[in-house]
Amino acid sequence: MAPDVWAEGDAYEAYVGRWSRGVAAAFVPWLDVPGGARWLDVGCGTGALTEAVLTLAAPASVVGVDPSDGFLGTAREQVPGATFELGEATALPVADGAADAVISGLVLNFVPNAPAAAAEFVRAAAPGAVVAAYVWDYADGMQLMRHFWAAAADVDPDGAGLDEGVRFPLCQPEPLAHLWLAAGLADVDVRSIEIPTAFASFDDYWRPFLGGQGAAPGYLATLPPSQQDAIRDAVRARLPMAADGSIALTARAWAVRGLRR
Repeated sequence: MAPDVWAEGDAYEAYVGRWSRGVAAAFVPWLDVPGGARWLDVGCGTGALTEAVLTLAAPASVVGVDPSDGFLGTAREQVPGATFELGEATALPVADGAADAVISGLVLNFVPNAPAAAAEFVRAAAPGAVVAAYVWDYADGMQLMRHFWAAAADVDPDGAGLDEGVRFPLCQPEPLAHLWLAAGLADVDVRSIEIPTAFASFDDYWRPFLGGQGAAPGYLATLPPSQQDAIRDAVRARLPMAADGSIALTARAWAVRGLRR
């Protein structure tokens, strides 16, 4: 299986990080955390969600944690006002009860032991704190990836098992709610967040897939040029292009929240 590659912040930002910002802008207000709170952003990546907290939630502090030095470098450059630390979702570098809001964007499905991560989120949360996360709806709602994997399956059937829609059954409402309830959280709620993902041209859509960051670009990089070209052409044939060459898609995320008892 081709590995999911998460190392270079700029390439990730072009591929999917930029779309996370739209989800974050809806996610943070939904949490209804009072101003002056201490926030912990787990798997902060390039800082999209951290930036939304700083902009929308009037926090006392925000700490972002991520296992990628490359992502943290981008976050430190782009998001002044937060603190960023190296760490894993299952071993957070914070004390018990250190945060009034523990959040995570587009991370849980990549953690090998999601229940252990949820338990660690709860450990880091103060009593009464909000614990929340969002993930892409890979199986149906993330259209830019769905078109890619449908085309890839036609060209390379052996790669079908790498499709995030197949690999990540957690990224649906019922599994997310169950994960939060099993972690002991109260008042658990799940909602969808849908945003537009507009591309000026096919090249605008395709170029991020050549960056090697994430499951689909990482898989594409393992293929010979002939198969890469075949997938590109198959994707182009599938996409709904307007007369001016632009492409209007949507992306859906599932968000879950609960309260630390």
